[in-house]
Amino acid sequence: MQQLIFQSIIEALRAVGRFWLFIHDFLLGLREVRIWASLLPGQMRRVGVNSLPIALFISLFIGIVLALLSRYIFTGSVPMYFVGTLVGKSIMMELGPVLTGLALAGRVGANIAAELGTMRVTEQVDALETLAYDTHSYLVVPRVLAATLMFPVIVTLAIAVGLVSGWLTSITLLELSTQDFIKGLRQFYEFKDIWFGLVKSTSFGAAIAFLGCMKGLTARGGAEGVGLATTQAVVAGAAMILVLDAFWAVLLL
Repeated sequence: MQQLIFQSIIEALRAVGRFWLFIHDFLLGLREVRIWASLLPGQMRRVGVNSLPIALFISLFIGIVLALLSRYIFTGSVPMYFVGTLVGKSIMMELGPVLTGLALAGRVGANIAAELGTMRVTEQVDALETLAYDTHSYLVVPRVLAATLMFPVIVTLAIAVGLVSGWLTSITLLELSTQDFIKGLRQFYEFKDIWFGLVKSTSFGAAIAFLGCMKGLTARGGAEGVGLATTQAVVAGAAMILVLDAFWAVLLL
């Protein structure tokens, strides 16, 4: 039993060491601007533009469900214009960034881990290192920067779609006027509602891409190892989103 505990502690310390070493190599890779700058636009398209359909699809139904739930919650006790308040606050500050981030953890994190994991087990990464390429500048930096830059853009569009779908649901199914919905939306609005969600989404993007790269580049054992690395990237990315969500809530609210 003691030996098992000791081995677990050693493995945990090794994981922490590998994590900080990966961060160190990433920061060094940022210096090679001539390498990653040309790769950044392509990664921004893959991470951002290609992820828009799933993000907008999710936010569409978030707005619908929130509007219907708020009608159920407020009936007979709270003025109905508070539907706009609940829809706006929930989508801008929490559900828009977090649910979009969780969905993209599956799409973006899995894609990055699978791609880099395949390159690792087929020795393509070893070939780049043999040719004196900085693998972090070439493979990691453009993906992490692309996710960091594009996640706030995706979340902004998702929030807009969620608000519009909530408004349309309110005026068509709840018999709420546009004026009342906007009244509730504006009544308790603060500028922090917007930038709070964008700050969170920026950190979500960086964390998802970073963990995807780390898990992919440390994959071992052929196809099975790539599958395991992909699963670990998605799980770690989703867990990190929840941790960062709590962190920003404590820090900024």
